[in-house]
Amino acid sequence: MNKPQIKVVCAIIKDGEKVLCTQRLRKGLDYISEHWEFPGGKVEADESKQEALQREILEEMDWKIQVGPQLAEMEYEYPDFFIHLTAYSCTAHDKNFKLLAHIDACWLKPDDFPQLNWAAADAELIKLIW
Repeated sequence: MNKPQIKVVCAIIKDGEKVLCTQRLRKGLDYISEHWEFPGGKVEADESKQEALQREILEEMDWKIQVGPQLAEMEYEYPDFFIHLTAYSCTAHDKNFKLLAHIDACWLKPDDFPQLNWAAADAELIKLIW
């Protein structure tokens, strides 16, 4: 059986030494439901990765961000699908976001990331970036 391959982008948004982390909703697959991730989402066929990231953050957080340089790119195989994950350094003019598609959010220093239950792909991404 061929697993679906999904292109995903995520935003690494910093405030000083801290990075924005978001917790997924209680829905979908057990191995990613309620796990922590960097905000972002799927890339649609008609958009660039940068456009997808701006759209996803606007849809999920009602927040406008500026997409900066690419930080990392990787592939990860979950039990039901593959993802091709690209992370970008992003900035925002304020912290006035809303949690429209997440349970929670927090700002953490990378040294404190291990205290969260990360989605597996994001856990691998952390190893690449930090």
